[in-house]
Amino acid sequence: PRVRATARRVARQTYISPGAAIFRAADVSGEADAMLNNMRVYGTAFLAFMAIVVFVGVKYVNKFASLFLLCVILSIFAIYAGVIKTAFAPPEFPICMLGNRTLNRNDFDVCAKTVTVTAATDGGETPNTTGSPLGPLGPLGPLGPLGPLVRTTRLWRRFCDSELLNATCSEYFTLNNVTELQGIPGVASGILIENLWNSYTAGGARLEKSSLGSVGTLGSERAERSLPYVYSDIATSFTALVGIFFPSVTGIMAGSNRSGDLKDAQKSIPIGTIMAITTTSLVYLSSVVLFGACVEGTVLRDKFGEGVNGNLVVATLAWPSPWVIVIGSFFSTCGAGLQSLTGAPRLLQAIAKDNVVPFLQVFGHGKANGEPTWALLLTACIAEIGIIIASLDVVAPILSMFFLMCYMFVNLACAVQTLLRTPNWRPRFKYYHWALSFLGMSICLSLMFISSWYYALVAMTIAGMIYKYIEYRGAEKEWGDGIRGLSLSAARFALLRLEEGPPHTKNWRPQLLVLLKLDAELQVKNERLLSFASQLKAGKGLLIVGSVLEGAYLQSHREVQGAEQTIRRLMESERVKGFSQVVVASRASEGVSHLVQSSGLGGLKPNTVLMGWPARWRQSTDPRTWKDFIETVRVTTAAHRALLVAKNVAAFPGRQQRWAEGSIDLWWIVHDGGMLMLLPFLLRQHKVWRKCKMRIFTVAQLEDNSIQMKNDLTTFLYHLRIDAEVEVVEMHDHDISAYTYEKTLVMEQRSQMLRQMQLSKYEREMEIQSITDVSRGSIKRKATTTTTTTTATTATTATTTATAATAATASASPLAVASDPAGSSAGASDDRQQRQQQREEEVEEEEEEEEGNRTPDHVCTDEVQLVPPATPGAAGLEAQGADGPAAQLSPGEGSERQRTWTHERGRDGDTTPGDACTPQGLKDLFNLKPEWENL
Repeated sequence: PRVRATARRVARQTYISPGAAIFRAADVSGEADAMLNNMRVYGTAFLAFMAIVVFVGVKYVNKFASLFLLCVILSIFAIYAGVIKTAFAPPEFPICMLGNRTLNRNDFDVCAKTVTVTAATDGGETPNTTGSPLGPLGPLGPLGPLGPLVRTTRLWRRFCDSELLNATCSEYFTLNNVTELQGIPGVASGILIENLWNSYTAGGARLEKSSLGSVGTLGSERAERSLPYVYSDIATSFTALVGIFFPSVTGIMAGSNRSGDLKDAQKSIPIGTIMAITTTSLVYLSSVVLFGACVEGTVLRDKFGEGVNGNLVVATLAWPSPWVIVIGSFFSTCGAGLQSLTGAPRLLQAIAKDNVVPFLQVFGHGKANGEPTWALLLTACIAEIGIIIASLDVVAPILSMFFLMCYMFVNLACAVQTLLRTPNWRPRFKYYHWALSFLGMSICLSLMFISSWYYALVAMTIAGMIYKYIEYRGAEKEWGDGIRGLSLSAARFALLRLEEGPPHTKNWRPQLLVLLKLDAELQVKNERLLSFASQLKAGKGLLIVGSVLEGAYLQSHREVQGAEQTIRRLMESERVKGFSQVVVASRASEGVSHLVQSSGLGGLKPNTVLMGWPARWRQSTDPRTWKDFIETVRVTTAAHRALLVAKNVAAFPGRQQRWAEGSIDLWWIVHDGGMLMLLPFLLRQHKVWRKCKMRIFTVAQLEDNSIQMKNDLTTFLYHLRIDAEVEVVEMHDHDISAYTYEKTLVMEQRSQMLRQMQLSKYEREMEIQSITDVSRGSIKRKATTTTTTTTATTATTATTTATAATAATASASPLAVASDPAGSSAGASDDRQQRQQQREEEVEEEEEEEEGNRTPDHVCTDEVQLVPPATPGAAGLEAQGADGPAAQLSPGEGSERQRTWTHERGRDGDTTPGDACTPQGLKDLFNLKPEWENL
């Protein structure tokens, strides 16, 4: 008996050849481990053999493939023939049931509790009356040798404590009968109705037949685990079975993987793939239905065949011999392995040759005839990992994840290419539609999470890491990728959305246009200017680095490419993400104008221009040094862009430097809505300036309330959520420009007044425009070099000049109300104010007439939309320096009126600036103020 039990265990440990088992189990508990060890040894041997066949050449694989295909076809026909045979002569395939529980037949042959014999012999075993072997029976029963004898079977001894009929047995064994059923009742038995519905089991649960009657008990679960029941080793569910079964229906990419070996791949792959999928789908679906119509459900759920002595169910069902299925399954498995070992290395070799993944380049080499030797070796090693794991229940879900992910990305790529209408995407299959690809992608993604959500997450994480590595290190190919087209579509959609309206002030961030100068060797002069721009990029805004080359584009287009490459390399070294743009123009100022006007696209345009201060412009004999700078200021103002001018940019810290202490000082003279506050805040977001403090200085006159000013600024910073120290610096009147803290308060009062008036948007814009027109008329000025003055000899002219000088003195403070120094009455003050306004109107008319007659030589003296500081006596000094002491400037010609921004200000002072084309005039020009509507 022990020999027969061992033979049955060996048969299960090697399904094909029981005598070839290398590892043998001493008891039932070690059978699974012995079987897996045998699979590891023989699997490795057959893998090595198939790898050698593939290494020899594809033509030998094709020869073997024909033989393997023939065996598979014969196996399929044998199954269909066996199903037809079961309709009238089902095979003998018994299973033993105790109650409704399936019994493990490893240790017994007779499916009965006791047997009755007619005569006793001296031997220990008695043959059955039917002549079939009964196996080891129990001792003689209580009846004598003259009557029928009742003996217990080996099954009795598995449930009872002795061989006697009066032994104590398991309660379930005592209350339920033993029944023997046919495991393959046949297609005419009607078993299909019972197997139509699912019957999932939990891990370690007993296999039961629900249609059989059973008397339940309350026995110990631990005690019943030692009884010969058939247990399920894993929990079964729809998701688990999908993951296990799915690798059986893979391989649809076999034709595509071998496209290089086909004569006409465009014709062969679609026809062959569709026919293969149709054929296999019909075979699989019909097999599922036929197995359910012929085989008991408990037998189908018995994974290791413990209830049927380890016999193969499909082999028993087939006709004419079980060996057809055994041999066919073996060759089918070998054929699938050969196909995988043939297609996978070629796919890996193609990827390596494309240099998409740099570290795979070594697998792009092979034999002289192109056979992928190294790729085949890697593929065999990966396959060996699956063989070492051995358990198909563990390997199958992992394979399912990667197959599903592969098919998902193929469908996604097809759908994206179609939706983007990529020019090079021209599918030959006439019935293709992007909805089919999208449906396939959705099904694959769903199956991934249905079968095993944690495996799905791991697989997608690995795929994402591979993609990011390819994006970072992979080479760019001429065929590009679909993600680029998707990015272009997304960028187009986002740009169109940006055109819908201006950004909100809370979302404002500096979109920088950095103007870099290049030397004769096309090298950047001020590299630290780009470092400063990268430090301002904490706001994550747009960055365009531009430069201008003087000349003609047709002669300088090669220099443009070299300059762009230089700028890109500098941007990469500084780790600045942005765009580069180099233009060619006849003059540098003209090129800057082109950059300011044309940089950006749609709503994504730079709103801030960053440039360096002109170096050594005082010592330079070339006037273009500072003329180009002034022209850039004017162009930036006209384009409504903010302007950042970095002085001594070479002393700015680099990207690698770190300030452990220090402060960022901000001189806040004009209330610009908080833009000056924002720039130091963005700098402090960068690691270079992170540990620096922020200090804000504002200027006040001696008679101002400095304490109130400091409190107001502190409150303002609190509302802006900016942490900074506030300092108020008091200066004399002649040291303060026209735009102090009080000027800011006046602007706040005007804005508050406009809000209180509750004007419409159009009326509010017209009100602001009227204020702007009056202010612009007061700040226009002409250079003294183009002004023709006349010596004032009459008393009236002298009186007018004295009055203008008095007014200029009185308006030293921008907010000071002009008063009559001789103590004139209010009526005289009003008359004088009217006369001043009349003279200003005359000056504006004369300036408009002269603008039309202005020559190109006076470009520097053109209208500058900036206001000079109130410096009393400047007009007289300039006039004396130009024409001697006798030369007097008329208030209507050589002087300009400086007005405040409110109509209620009273009289303003006269100022006469110096020539803007002289260094002194340029110095005055840099102290001027841009128009309020441009800030």
